[in-house]
Parts: sequence; C-alpha cells; structure tokens
Amino acid sequence: MRTRPLQRGLPADLWRQTLSQVPTIFGRLVYLASLRNSNTGRYEHHGLALIHGETESDTALRESHERTFQEWLNFGIEQQKADLDLYLSAFSNDKVNLVETWIRLAPYRNMVPTSVRPQERELYLADLESLLWMLKNECRADGPVPGS
Repeated sequence: MRTRPLQRGLPADLWRQTLSQVPTIFGRLVYLASLRNSNTGRYEHHGLALIHGETESDTALRESHERTFQEWLNFGIEQQKADLDLYLSAFSNDKVNLVETWIRLAPYRNMVPTSVRPQERELYLADLESLLWMLKNECRADGPVPGS
C-alpha cells in the first residue's frame, strides 16, 4: 500500500525528472499524450509505476496532461506559434515538408486529453490548424517552393 506523502511526491518527481527536461509546452503535450495507451486510455510509464504504482502513475500523468493542455490553451496565438515553431525546429531542416505532413496526417489530434470539453478541443484544433498553415506560408516565403 502506498503512503500519502509518496503520492504527493509523484507530481514533483514527474516534473523534476521528466517534464522539466522538455523545453516546450507543446513538446510536453506530445510526450504526455504518447504515454496514453490508445486501447485502454490509461497512462503508462514503467518507471513511475514501479516506484509509485500503476494507479497513482496513471492519475499523475493524466492530471499533468490536462494541466499542460490547459497551459497551451491559455497561451495567446503568438506564444503558441513561438512554442510550436521551437518544437518543430528540433525535428527537421525541411520544415515545409514537416508542416505539410502534419496538415495532411493531423497527428496533433491525438494530443488532446479525453477529459476536455468539446469547445476546448475545437479551440485547440482550430488554433493548431491555423498555426500550421501560418508556418507553412512563412516557410514557403523564406525559401524556394519545392518542385518549382
């Protein structure tokens, strides 16, 4: 049986050991969503579960995902753009292709916590889709259009 102080230490451990290492809010959102099992909806992190238990780990990860999502929604569009641009810049020198792939495949749709209200989900999707089109246009303005 887990003790109460250990449970209270889990969010601090999660932040200190993992989330603080991710430099962008969007990156944290991606990371936390990746820990959600698409078949069960439970959040799974082997190391946290070993130390704190599966239920406590699931709860802490779920709450962290929800808080991170709310933090993203509370950003202004300029802050969201800067954060997303920083996140995407770590993956590819071909940002145009990366952004076009995201527009086509929409992997960002899986990053929404299951507990959010429909209007929060719609706001997130509308903001993200606008940002991707904005980034795509900026990338094309900065360099040659592929295939031309």
